[in-house]
Amino acid sequence: MKKNLFVFITLLMVLMSASFASAAANPDPKVLKVALLPDESASTVIKNNKALKDYLEKNLNKKIELVVTTDYSSMIEAIRHGRIDVAFFGPLSYVLAKSKSNIEAFAAMSKKGSATYQAVVIGNISAGIHSIADIKGKHMVYGDQASTSSHLIPKSMLLDQGLAAGKEYQEHFLGTHDAVALSVQNGKAQAGGLSRPIFESLVAKGVIDLRKVKPLAYSKPFPEYPWTMRSDLKPELKKKIKDVFYQVKDVEVLKPFKAEGFTAMTDADYDVVRDLAKILNLDLAKM
Repeated sequence: MKKNLFVFITLLMVLMSASFASAAANPDPKVLKVALLPDESASTVIKNNKALKDYLEKNLNKKIELVVTTDYSSMIEAIRHGRIDVAFFGPLSYVLAKSKSNIEAFAAMSKKGSATYQAVVIGNISAGIHSIADIKGKHMVYGDQASTSSHLIPKSMLLDQGLAAGKEYQEHFLGTHDAVALSVQNGKAQAGGLSRPIFESLVAKGVIDLRKVKPLAYSKPFPEYPWTMRSDLKPELKKKIKDVFYQVKDVEVLKPFKAEGFTAMTDADYDVVRDLAKILNLDLAKM
């Protein structure tokens, strides 16, 4: 009995594996799986992007399934194995995914004619953190390890001031940008790094109180979060996807991204992120 059950389970796993491989190889899937960043709960992200789902279904004439993975790493693995067709990555998570997958960047958010954004390092005022120098000997929180604006960029900002993680300060990873901001505000950490647009959004919503949290420094501009797609999709479908994103004007579609539109981007635009990883001595292959 146990032997028969083992054979059945093994056969089932083989069939499931074959099914995933088949789906990954489909250049023109009936259901297009579109992944969004896990910066908030999956239900919130999917709810906020219903307009995007409707817009893509109407203009691509395909069923759209929005996907939100548990974290950046699982998102990278999902696209690596072909379980995602189109994905919205952070710059660093895109670079990591690109090194492991057959994907390509094709668009990025545009605001005021620019496809760049900044990170911010924040400090807890009551803890006496008024500059990056004050972080020495303290606890610094980041978001996801594969996050550009909530890890890579702020870490480089501290390093520029002579503060290295594990030596001049202790680092901790909380997963999301809002968790970083709240941790600093609640005094669980003295400082943190996150996306400037997300931080300013949290302030505007009243989630973060500027009487408790102080922006210490803003980074230089970096390329915006890229939209990517599987490179092995049907050429006609790839062109259609690009056109649909470049042409979007619906404010409800753009609202969750706080963008005015999407502009064309290529892989070369993210070489600056690869260079930053080298400066920090990060082994992208092991992330």
